[in-house]
Amino acid sequence: MCAYQKAEVIYDITFYFTQHFLTKGDRTIDQMLQAARSGKQNIAEGSKASTTSVETEIKLTNVAKASLEELLIDYEDYLRVRNKEQWHIGHPRYDKVRTFASSKEIFELYPSLLPKYDDASLANLCITLINQTTFLLRRLIEKQQEVFLQKGGVREQMSVARRRILTNHNKSF
Repeated sequence: MCAYQKAEVIYDITFYFTQHFLTKGDRTIDQMLQAARSGKQNIAEGSKASTTSVETEIKLTNVAKASLEELLIDYEDYLRVRNKEQWHIGHPRYDKVRTFASSKEIFELYPSLLPKYDDASLANLCITLINQTTFLLRRLIEKQQEVFLQKGGVREQMSVARRRILTNHNKSF
């Protein structure tokens, strides 16, 4: 499953969550929406940047991960200050939500589930999705760094190509 697809689900759920469970005018609404949006958008921008700059791709992927980690804290805070349970290993619903969040079905089913879930269930679903997505982003960043170390950035690749052309040109004289 693609980190971008999961980030899009996180954004949609966060939009619904902030509109239905937070009080209008609460600054947290804007902060959560911006963090969710930034997570999604920076994944897309990083992917687009990859054609010209691996370095920029890595930076944007890191921004996406950091934004989602910020959103994670907002959801954890929401549960904590309202004395609502965060589902951890051993909680009866933990494994079920974790399996659902990692399945393909989530992409089809989540819109119909939004009005059926209470605030704690949606927050825990989002926490699970964020943890899965940041895991995927960490792995992606590792791969991006490997590519950068092996091939270098565009500047390095162009320098190598230019030296190769100049060397071949000088050999022909």
